[in-house]
Amino acid sequence: MAQALIDRHDVELAALAAAGGRREFGELVRRHGSAVRALLRRMGAQPSLADDIAQDAFIQAFERCSEFRGEGTFSAWVRRIAARLYIKRRAKEARYVAEVEIDDAAPDTDQAGLVDLDEALRTLSEPERLCVSLCHGAGLSHPEIATALNLPLGTVKSHVKRGLDRLRARLQPQPETLGRSTHVR
Repeated sequence: MAQALIDRHDVELAALAAAGGRREFGELVRRHGSAVRALLRRMGAQPSLADDIAQDAFIQAFERCSEFRGEGTFSAWVRRIAARLYIKRRAKEARYVAEVEIDDAAPDTDQAGLVDLDEALRTLSEPERLCVSLCHGAGLSHPEIATALNLPLGTVKSHVKRGLDRLRARLQPQPETLGRSTHVR
């Protein structure tokens, strides 16, 4: 029977979970839990907070599973729930900071010259990181982000654009990773 769960589509599992199927919902959690936690971490949550909010998001998703219609992916649906919970938690704790200093150090790269996206996101200001993560990680529109964060739409658009511009600049291959020799003669 366990193999049968693995073979089922998310929409079918969600429908069975809506009818009270805990095992089916457990399979959805297994499939999408790491993506939800990764989004929360990229939004700025510490690991333990990301775990807590992910758990709360899946509890809400289980309670509201009948609302999932399969018009998008289950992963995107539950990530949106998690993103909204994170925003509510931040607002409740009044920890939203308008500006954070940006680290202008060179990007951390591994031996293959690849840049860590999570490390690059950490170099953005907190509002930029949050807006970029909500837009491209949780799939929220600019107006949805503006409403959720209680910010003007233009401010959200600016944060997303500036954040993406900084990420692009940071993630571009550096001259030394393009095959140029950096050795001094």
